Amino acid sequence: MGIKTVATENAPQAIGPYSQAVIANGMIFTSGQVPLKTNGLIVGPTIEEQTHQVLKNLSAVLEAAGSSLQHVAKTSIFLSDMNDFKTVNEIYAEYFGSHRPARSTVAVKTLPLNVKIEIDCVAMPDPMMTNHTFA
Repeated sequence: MGIKTVATENAPQAIGPYSQAVIANGMIFTSGQVPLKTNGLIVGPTIEEQTHQVLKNLSAVLEAAGSSLQHVAKTSIFLSDMNDFKTVNEIYAEYFGSHRPARSTVAVKTLPLNVKIEIDCVAMPDPMMTNHTFA
């Protein structure tokens, strides 16, 4: 079956030697999304701005892979400050609605570009979507 690389211009490009996502054995594995706009600039300094941007980026990558947040099985959230946990949960719930994927949340010393949050996920394809942008 092989591994397919997923690429979209609707999310920031990778800032290192990795892909935005890959599809392997029918499952979608995203790289960690940080709060960069498509022009490569950090969206803003607050955890609210950064969390919204990360989830928008994650949504764009999933869409390019033929999926959506509603088909996510597992997320991993990395926070530079665990005091942001409650705020992140509130925003996260806005994007996932009643869908509750498995999740890990950890505090880390620093994140790339000194941002406050990074999220990656594992998802299944959405059988209703046919828009795939593979590299």
